[in-house]
Amino acid sequence: MTPLHDRSLVLLFGGILGFLALATVIGQVLRRTATSESGRATVVNMNDRIGAWWVMVTVFAVAILTGPIGSVLLFGLLSLLALREFITLTATRRGDHRTLVWSFFLFLPLQYVLVYDNWYGFFSILIPVYAFLYVPTRSALAGDTTDFLGRVAEIQWALMVAVYCVSHAPALLMLDIPGYRGNAKLLLYLVLVVQMSDVLQYVFGK
Repeated sequence: MTPLHDRSLVLLFGGILGFLALATVIGQVLRRTATSESGRATVVNMNDRIGAWWVMVTVFAVAILTGPIGSVLLFGLLSLLALREFITLTATRRGDHRTLVWSFFLFLPLQYVLVYDNWYGFFSILIPVYAFLYVPTRSALAGDTTDFLGRVAEIQWALMVAVYCVSHAPALLMLDIPGYRGNAKLLLYLVLVVQMSDVLQYVFGK
């Protein structure tokens, strides 16, 4: 059964799109009616969040519709962009360049190959065990000891957050659960929990 033939999934996804459409309309109305400087800043912030959620929902839809290969490639690209962004915010030095090359061109693609191959035993430990051991070893061999622990920890957690955690989204889509074929709804549940947490904390915070 394809995602488009799963009536409950279509209804859930339609509800999310309806909610975002309503939020977009409200955001545009508030943008035109806000008068104070702080009010306009709040509305701009809210509209930015709504725009970000449109992008995330689009990514989710593409992942569902393209199947295992498409979802692995899509989330792999997202991991690449996230890892690149994360690394630009860290205090890496010249001695970390080879470590970063291995992080981008070995650990990241290998993680997604293992996810696609459903090699759960290996993809669940590749980064938190092997990459975490490799990163300090390779950086130490470079001989640069300036802020060594801080630099190593930043690279390790960049891999953990941007690659390891993100790779579990397509892994969830391909998880083999006997007698159950609704994995897309499991990922949708994850998206909904995050979305509602983001929206509700913002609403109550403001």
